[in-house]
Amino acid sequence: MARDFKRANKLAVISDLNVTPLIDLAFSLLIIFMITTPVIEQYNRIDLPDQSSNDTQPPPKLDDQFITIDAEGMYHWGQDPISKAELEVRLDEVAIREGEKPVIHIRGDRSLRYQKIFDVINMLKARNLTKLSLDTKAI
Repeated sequence: MARDFKRANKLAVISDLNVTPLIDLAFSLLIIFMITTPVIEQYNRIDLPDQSSNDTQPPPKLDDQFITIDAEGMYHWGQDPISKAELEVRLDEVAIREGEKPVIHIRGDRSLRYQKIFDVINMLKARNLTKLSLDTKAI
């Protein structure tokens, strides 16, 4: 029992319980459990299977197609010059092909009227070929 020496009767015993050390202990334990509980829950010991490093998969084949429109407004499929009607036929062939549709890269000359590029984009949209890239020159 503690004594209070500020009071008039200095020899009287104080009957109050000092709970400050108990609160400090409770907060310390709370912090310890808050830190350690997530660490304990996230640790799952498992043995993963081995994989031989000799068997590597080849990278997937990219089936990108390139449409180029030169300064004169002529269409090119890859390196081959084609007409607008031939371009529509080739796009029809790509659209009916099974599997994942390729990315169509559109390259237009800087002096070209932009309407020519929009015409090609409209052809792609009509055939539901939605993967397209408008290529530019890297500086």
